[in-house]
Amino acid sequence: MKTADLYVRVSTDEQADKGYSQRGQEEMLRKYCGINHIEVRKVIYEDHSAKTFNRPQWSQLLLDLKKSKGKVDLVLFTKWDRFSRNAGDAYQMISILRRLGVEPQAIEQPLDLSIPENKMMLAFYLAAPEVENDRRALNTFHGMRRARKEGRYMGVAPVGYINKITESGRKYIALQQPQASVLKWAFEELAQGIYSVEEVRRQAVRKGLRCSKTCFWRAIENPLYFGKIFIPGYKDEESRLAQGQHEALISENLFYEVQDSIDGKKKRQRPNVKEISNDMFPLRGFLKCPNCHRLLTASASKGRNGRYHYYHCVASCGPRYACGRLNDQFVKELQKFKPHKGVTELFKLVVNKAFKGQTKHSQTEKKHVLDQIDALNNKLGKARELLLTCDIDPKDYRTMKSEIEEKLVRLEANLTEMTTSVNSPVNLEKMLDRAVNALSNIDLVYTRSDTNQKREIIGSMYPEKLVFSESGYRTTKINEAAALIFQINSDLRKEKSGTFSDFSQKSRFVPGTGIEPVRALQLTGF
Repeated sequence: MKTADLYVRVSTDEQADKGYSQRGQEEMLRKYCGINHIEVRKVIYEDHSAKTFNRPQWSQLLLDLKKSKGKVDLVLFTKWDRFSRNAGDAYQMISILRRLGVEPQAIEQPLDLSIPENKMMLAFYLAAPEVENDRRALNTFHGMRRARKEGRYMGVAPVGYINKITESGRKYIALQQPQASVLKWAFEELAQGIYSVEEVRRQAVRKGLRCSKTCFWRAIENPLYFGKIFIPGYKDEESRLAQGQHEALISENLFYEVQDSIDGKKKRQRPNVKEISNDMFPLRGFLKCPNCHRLLTASASKGRNGRYHYYHCVASCGPRYACGRLNDQFVKELQKFKPHKGVTELFKLVVNKAFKGQTKHSQTEKKHVLDQIDALNNKLGKARELLLTCDIDPKDYRTMKSEIEEKLVRLEANLTEMTTSVNSPVNLEKMLDRAVNALSNIDLVYTRSDTNQKREIIGSMYPEKLVFSESGYRTTKINEAAALIFQINSDLRKEKSGTFSDFSQKSRFVPGTGIEPVRALQLTGF
């Protein structure tokens, strides 16, 4: 009497199909063995795809057949597609089983493989399910590609979004708070170019973002967040971006600013300061040793009455300062930059004048961007003509087209941002009042901020490192706006000739590209 192992397999998409249920297959196989006087050694149940033979239960069966060589004559299954849906793999596995003295057989599609002509039928039985699999995969691929072209996001929603279903059954992604707000903050911080990507991610995690390192990197490079869906290239179709149906989290211009910052194309406006976790050391990384000019580090020493915090030099030259003393002295230093009433009026006049000039300048910039777009489109048209006349080969044309289209995308994003900013109503008076309030209370703003916000304020006011001496702090360079305020407070205030009644005439002495201490306003919510 022959001995057989029964192989029962279903895949996940066939579970509901009664004809392929495990119970139905086992019943048919046992009935076949009873009629043909075949002894059943064991039944193997598999819930895995037949695209390959990398299946848990099949691997165990094959190992068992090798150990018990000569004890099993047959491996029975209902149809050949239960055995495999890949013709090449199936032929190799049949060869392996025969070397073990085991004959695979489908009871509903029986074939005597010792007859050469039956191998043609075997090829048909094995190829049919493989073709079915390939067709199903191709249909799925084209369906998903068509959905992306329509602007629909396919798959599990990325961080900051959540999968939802409308009453009509249509699937879509929507912003998920507070994750979305924190991620938007991360984009804005990265665009500033102050902290590294990992430092921003750690800060975002502390704010409540649930995101791994890999996930965060994928997010900040994903055009989905400014409302576009990426469509990869396929055959003659080149990769492109389609307008998404979901709500954008950030602007397109902000996204490309982040990419430039990450790639190092964007020049940093402030020193790249590292995140400091200890609240006692906000000045670490900004202080230089007065003797050897190395950066001072900071640490805590354990004493009888607790821990004592110090800024100190790592070299043997010896400077060592108590953190509390230097921190308090720095707050007093900030008070020197608090503008007096007359200076705040000057500030408002200058900003109003600069804003009007900036509005006019933005129109000129907009025209410049439009001219660049027209020039690139003309360049692309000439390249197309050269391709048609065979003066350049298709490969060179595709390279040129890709480079031009990348520049066009960025210019168009910049143009959209300009148009939006020009058309957006701005309550300048209210913003000025808040900014003046922050500048007038810069020492309080600094004191109430957390460590990282304090360091941003320090970095905005002192681009160069600080040296502490008994007379106070000194540095080779101060932010121009802060320097002018200090000069007016300490020197110019004494000289009252009365010759100028219109402060706006002095606007040429004020930097035309913004006043960094206003950053304190954004940090503290004044």
